[in-house]
Amino acid sequence: MTRVAIVGCGVVGSSWALVFARAGLQVTVWDAIPAAVEQTLAFVKSGAKALDQQGLGNGESVDAITARLTGCATLEDALDGVDYVQESAPERVEIKRELYRKLDSLAAPHVVLASSTSGLPASSFTEELANRARCLVVHPINPPHLIPLVELVPAPWTRPEIVDEAAALMEKIGQSPIRLSREINGFVVNRLQSALLGEAFRLVEDGLCSAADVDKAVADGLGLRWFFMGPFETIDLNAASGVAEYCRNLGPMYYGLAKEQADPREWGPALVKEVESQRRTVTTAGALPARRAWRDRCLAAFVAAKRRVMSAEGT
Repeated sequence: MTRVAIVGCGVVGSSWALVFARAGLQVTVWDAIPAAVEQTLAFVKSGAKALDQQGLGNGESVDAITARLTGCATLEDALDGVDYVQESAPERVEIKRELYRKLDSLAAPHVVLASSTSGLPASSFTEELANRARCLVVHPINPPHLIPLVELVPAPWTRPEIVDEAAALMEKIGQSPIRLSREINGFVVNRLQSALLGEAFRLVEDGLCSAADVDKAVADGLGLRWFFMGPFETIDLNAASGVAEYCRNLGPMYYGLAKEQADPREWGPALVKEVESQRRTVTTAGALPARRAWRDRCLAAFVAAKRRVMSAEGT
C-alpha cells in the first residue's frame, strides 16, 4: 500500500495527511470546501517543520514530505489509484451516509474505506453500501501526528482481512492500533475518559474539591504513571506478587467505590457554568489558542522524551 486519500480536511484530516506523508506514502487530499485543501497543505508544511525542530522528524526535509501531497479539485481525482481512504468529514451521520455512497461508487472494490469518526459506528452510515464489507472505523486520538493510538472498530459486516490490512498500515506508518471485536458506544478511549470525567464532575458538583485540584490529581499523580503504562500494568506493579494480589487487597474497596459512582448525572447548566468559571480564572477565553499551542509543544516534547527513554530501556 503506497497511496492513500484524505477525504475531509479539518483538524483531524490535516493531521492525518502529515502522518501518511511523513511515513513515505503518496497522499491525495480532497474536501468539499476547496480552501480547506490549501489549509491542509499549509498545515503539513508547518507541522513537518515543527516536528523536526521538536526532535520528532524522520530525517527528511520538509520539502520531501510535502512533495508527497497532492491537492485535488474533485473526489474522483482524489480516489484515482489509491489503496486506502481516511475519511474525516463532519461528525454528522447524514453527511457521512451521502459521502460513503459516493466513496463506495467511485473507489475501486479493493480500497479500504476508514472513518476517523470519534463516536458514530460504521454500521450507522455504511449499511446500504454494495461494498460495505471494506468499511470500518479507524479512530485517531487527536492530533494523530503526535499521539499514535488508533482504535480499529469493525462494523458487523466488515471482513476480518480489512481490519488486518488497516492494522498493518497503521503499524507501518508509526501509529499504535488497538482492535475492538465489535462496535460499542464511545469505543475504548472515550469510554475510559467518560468514566474519569463523570467522577471529575461529581467531585466538583458535590463540593469535594475544585476543578483545578481534579486536574492536579491527574497531571501530577495518575497521569505520570499512565503516560507510559496502562491501568492494568499500573496495578500489576503496585503489589508485590502482581495483579491478583492487588485485586485481593483492594478489590473490595474499588467495588464499594463503583457502587458509589453508579450515579450517572447530566452535566447540567449550573455545573458547567461553575467549571467554566473556574477554568476561565486559570486560562482566559482569549488565551485558549496560545494555551493549545503550549499543549502541543509540551506533548511533542513528552512524546520525544518517551521515545528516547523507551528506546534506551529496550521497550
